[in-house]
Amino acid sequence: MLGPANRRDRFVDVACCLAAAGLGALFLSPALRDAATPLPTAQVVVDIGCGGLACLALWWRRRWPLGVAIVCVLLGTVSMSATAAGLLALFSLAVHRPLRPVLVALALWVPCVVVFAAYSPTTDPVSAILVTTPLALAAIAWGMFVRARRQLLLTLRERAFRAEADQRLYEETARMAERTRIAREMHDVLAHRISLMALHAGALEIRPDLPPAEVRQTAELLRSTARQALEELRSVIGVLREEPGQETEAPQPRLSDIPRLVEETRRAGAKIDFEMHVSHAETAPSGLGRDAYRIVQEALTNIGKHAVGTAGEVRVSGEPGVGLHVSVRNRQPVHSHAGPTMPGAGAGLLGLQERVTLAGGRLVHGPDTTGDFVVDAELPWPG
Repeated sequence: MLGPANRRDRFVDVACCLAAAGLGALFLSPALRDAATPLPTAQVVVDIGCGGLACLALWWRRRWPLGVAIVCVLLGTVSMSATAAGLLALFSLAVHRPLRPVLVALALWVPCVVVFAAYSPTTDPVSAILVTTPLALAAIAWGMFVRARRQLLLTLRERAFRAEADQRLYEETARMAERTRIAREMHDVLAHRISLMALHAGALEIRPDLPPAEVRQTAELLRSTARQALEELRSVIGVLREEPGQETEAPQPRLSDIPRLVEETRRAGAKIDFEMHVSHAETAPSGLGRDAYRIVQEALTNIGKHAVGTAGEVRVSGEPGVGLHVSVRNRQPVHSHAGPTMPGAGAGLLGLQERVTLAGGRLVHGPDTTGDFVVDAELPWPG
């Protein structure tokens, strides 16, 4: 069953054959009505027969445009009625093929016209060339114009498809980047709070004989930590639910919040030695403060997960124009903790690596020569 495009092509082919036959009859009719030099009956029969063959050959002009054009031009040497079919064949050749085959067919046109003028008593070579050659050139020029226009439309269509593909790729990349950002923010918000809650709960598990006052204090710490985790999670989800055009920035940690972060970790029972020497901390860029806070937060979270009971050190120093140095180290535990450990897949450190790289800084993490596990970052701080 033919599709719409094939049906349209078949209709055009039939129309071309009929148009060539009608125009061929118009070319032949003056010679038939010329009483001074009438065409012999044999020539009329040959003319009509060859003209019909030329019109029929146009049916295959799409598949073999050069062959059809040559056949029509050659049939024109003995048939005036084949002239219209030859012109349509030249037009179709110029549409479907490049310039070189067109020039080959055009080179055959002139000698074939001269042969026809010598064969037919109704015209002479000069008149035949002056009448038919401009028509052949016009048919070829029209065909080349149609070919150029089709190629332009094809190029524009391909560009449109490529632009749509690029747009889809851009949207997918942006979607993946947004998912990564959301996952990183969720991790940063929840991992530290949940690790603190695990430490508080672990203290109750290890020391069931704690005095009631300390149990109440630990329970209060658990409740306040859970409330803070829910508030921070609610702020992140609130930003994600904002309508387009109404985005609001969730409250972000600053450089001055690092001492509070360390104190919360100490209250969970961790031994943290903290020093912070930062000049003009209040003027630090918000992005710099947030990155430094997240580095300390992730390092302290890992200490609570994997090095329970070991002492840690947090050092933060820097000034504008020099940069900010953040270092967190802890002794690696000699033996594993006697109880369930917090799950971890290293996603937090990978997130830190991405964060620091995007900020133009440098991050090193892992055991050093002394056996300590170190998270060391250098962040740029423009002057």
